[in-house]
Amino acid sequence: MTPFFHQLRARLQASPAGLAWSRGREMELMHRAMGFAALGFLTLVPLLIVVAAAAPGSGEGFGRWLGQALGVAMASRAQVEVLFGSANQALERTTAFGLAALAVFGLTFGSAVQTGYEKVWDLPTARWHTLWRHVVWLALLVVYIALLVMIPAPSSDAVGAVLGTAGDLSGTCVFFWVSQWLLLGGRVRWEALLPGAVATSLGLLGLRVFSQLVFSPLIASNAVTYGAFGTLLVVQSWLVGVGFVVYGGSLVGRLVHERRTLRRVRPDGLPPP
Repeated sequence: MTPFFHQLRARLQASPAGLAWSRGREMELMHRAMGFAALGFLTLVPLLIVVAAAAPGSGEGFGRWLGQALGVAMASRAQVEVLFGSANQALERTTAFGLAALAVFGLTFGSAVQTGYEKVWDLPTARWHTLWRHVVWLALLVVYIALLVMIPAPSSDAVGAVLGTAGDLSGTCVFFWVSQWLLLGGRVRWEALLPGAVATSLGLLGLRVFSQLVFSPLIASNAVTYGAFGTLLVVQSWLVGVGFVVYGGSLVGRLVHERRTLRRVRPDGLPPP
């Protein structure tokens, strides 16, 4: 390999994109995103189904929640609601022991998200006495999702769409800002976590646009080809995307924080001698 290609490779590896790629490989970002989707579907979704059934005025229940979160067209949203249509009576059929089990399973999901954040920041695993943070985070997550889907959609005019999008971005940014600080046990400063929260909220907005362009027609076609199972596959793929954005946004936030810190030390952006 010629010196030119050696220099080009070194420059690419030292660039923000190269650093993000190498850090993502080190923490196995895609594998963690797939684990996020699998664990979320097994532990968090059943809990949200019960919460949606208990919510006043929930209407179609969790199917409507998920359809709005996906941001797909009305026809595709109807397929999602059909998939979870029988879950509207979940609260009536769930015992006290079942509710306790769902809460415990939800806490394991919080533990998995915490582990992902710790990998992003190269922190050791938190001690057992910090498990109360998972309880608080799970409650915040349920409240955040409920508010996100229960707030009426903005009007279709341009001003209403801009205000609605700005409100969603602000709420999502605050939630993930608090989530990182809470799950990391305050071991990372607030100002260092803000870029990750901003990147995550923007990434979720991009995922919503991607859902409208790709997942919406995919749900319609898979529903005809594979039935309810095809819709389930698209939902699981969307959860993988959410996990990728959650961990990837935090990783981008750390890289932004490191670059800002480096510029304070060296205005030329080079590492100190």
